[in-house]
Amino acid sequence: MKKGQICEGYVQRIDFPNKGVILCGEETVIVKNVLPGQKVSFVINKKRKGKAEGRVLEVMEKAPYEMEDACPHFGLCGGCSYQSVPYERQLAIKESQVKRLLSPAFEKQMLLNGAGTDTEQYMDGIFEGIKASPVQYDYRNKMEFSFGDAYKDGPLALGMHRRGSFYDIVSVRECRIVDEDYRKVLACVLDYFTEKNSSYFHRIRHEGYLRHLLVRKAQKTGEMLIALVTTTQEAHDLEPLVARLLALPLKGKITGVLHTKNDSLADVVQSDETVILYGQDYFYEELLGLRFQISLFSFFQTNTLGAEVLYETVRDFLGDISGDGRNDKVVFDLYSGTGTIAQLLAPVAKEVIGVEIVEEAVLAARQNAERNGLGNCVFIAGDVLKVLDDIAEKPDFIVLDPPRDGIHPKALRKIIDYQVDRIVYISCKPTSLGRDLEMLIDGGYRMERAVAVDQFPGTVHVETIVKLSLKNQHS
Repeated sequence: MKKGQICEGYVQRIDFPNKGVILCGEETVIVKNVLPGQKVSFVINKKRKGKAEGRVLEVMEKAPYEMEDACPHFGLCGGCSYQSVPYERQLAIKESQVKRLLSPAFEKQMLLNGAGTDTEQYMDGIFEGIKASPVQYDYRNKMEFSFGDAYKDGPLALGMHRRGSFYDIVSVRECRIVDEDYRKVLACVLDYFTEKNSSYFHRIRHEGYLRHLLVRKAQKTGEMLIALVTTTQEAHDLEPLVARLLALPLKGKITGVLHTKNDSLADVVQSDETVILYGQDYFYEELLGLRFQISLFSFFQTNTLGAEVLYETVRDFLGDISGDGRNDKVVFDLYSGTGTIAQLLAPVAKEVIGVEIVEEAVLAARQNAERNGLGNCVFIAGDVLKVLDDIAEKPDFIVLDPPRDGIHPKALRKIIDYQVDRIVYISCKPTSLGRDLEMLIDGGYRMERAVAVDQFPGTVHVETIVKLSLKNQHS
């Protein structure tokens, strides 16, 4: 097998996040954007150190289970991978991916515990499968749409990147992972700027005006925040656009329309300056009986109803932390975002200390805790690695919810050194989780419970929650 060779074969399985495994003769090839059971033709585009990667050319046979695509953009848009897969099978794919990635950590724990050699049986006693999202469509509460063109020198487009393309944009007017209000807002903004013949920011020439459209909507309250992100290379009166948006027949209510100015050369969504064109720069969402104020860039779980499943599972895994009702325990919520977990645990703790590197999120967490009447939450802005050295209190329990790349090894060492009885680790990337679990096991912790939680139906993403206890606490 050599580079440029065209092959065909059946997809054996999908490794996280979207790596199709195909046997070609006696060799294994990784091909992205395929589904288990499909027969595909592909071209070898990388070959080194005995590993081959291919690019799919054609789906020659669909998988037997594939259904009619729910979204007309599926296949063109790079946002979703599993829209044609029945939901139960999506869950099965994600569950098997997580189990495969965590199996080395389970094997290490099994060996250290002298628990035999049947890894599958051992895992089945700890890993509790996957929990479904309460909704499979219209679930996202935040979208970042990009401006561009559908093809080189084509008409203005607003939506998601075309699958496999850095430049081409698919106008996702019928996107199914957001509700109808998002689709109406997108169509309104795209039609408005098409009529105006407005320019978009070209990623190579670094010229143009329109960059992104951000839309956030609370699933519980229906409140919406809309932000147009542009450069400062041109000046436009945006009041007519605001009037059009406010006239839309929406199910929700627009609480704010913002103009965010961003002159960064990089293709990132950020704010050099944000101007309020209408209303306010925040909205409210409710989660498990608590109320949260959310601003444009503050972190909040993308699937509100799914987040309730996630956080209820965290509470269940952490168990009774009240000390038989004494509420005398200190909990560290590390990588705390806007403090959702901290506030859910506060009623049964003496104190919850949240650490988060994004200052805006910390400010929001403090305001939300005050709004919810929780005086025993402390939120600190800074890097976990450095902040832990400055906290005088010692935790009784720790909750970890790090970014995708996991925890810095030096920070994880400090976390292990606290030797708390229980740690609950929430992960949005099982590859990082598998690496960190092995270090936690080396540090004397043992996995007691683990479960995957699907927050992102139709896509490759999956959350995983693991409960760890100190070896001498582990029964």
